[in-house]
Amino acid sequence: MNTVRLNGQAVSPSKIVCVGRNYVAHIEELGNSVPEDMVVFLKPNSAIGAELPAVCGEPLHYEGEICLMVGSGGFSAVAFGLDLTRRALQSSLKAQGLPWERAKAFDGSALFSDFVPLPAGWSGLSVELDINGVEVQRGDTGLMLYRPDAILAEIQTFMSLDDGDIVMTGTPKGVGRVRAGDEFSGRIKAGGRQLVSACWTAK
Repeated sequence: MNTVRLNGQAVSPSKIVCVGRNYVAHIEELGNSVPEDMVVFLKPNSAIGAELPAVCGEPLHYEGEICLMVGSGGFSAVAFGLDLTRRALQSSLKAQGLPWERAKAFDGSALFSDFVPLPAGWSGLSVELDINGVEVQRGDTGLMLYRPDAILAEIQTFMSLDDGDIVMTGTPKGVGRVRAGDEFSGRIKAGGRQLVSACWTAK
């Protein structure tokens, strides 16, 4: 089983639950419609990667996200995450009315910083992503269609969440193509204070 780090300890999530189309500006930049219900899809444990995969062939897109870990029935920790997407394949599958897994759940398609405990009164979280020192994404829970408490409640209506499971809460606008040599730097903040960060370089 692949692992992530929480307080210096290895944790093996049984699954990664992803929320799609959770920021209106991102919905608009991809030309999608605002969904009537929360969009949910899964990534398996095998999707957890340690580095950006080599860029070759089909374009690979990045999506920076606030990622929350489940503990004792609620959200207990947070990390910065990259949801990697084979965008052309995803568009083709969507056009055919087919599932997205081939474009979203492939091995190495989810990268995470270390997870850190959520601070007391953490209602407001923000995410930032820079590429080569230039900010490309910024968002916060106030811009979400479904905020963390609502996400948790909705998922638990149809799926059990185990301690260590990860919920990727959606991506703000600014997604784009991963290019060889790009340096990615992402961070999560609460009340303007940085909680955690991570860096990766595309091969």
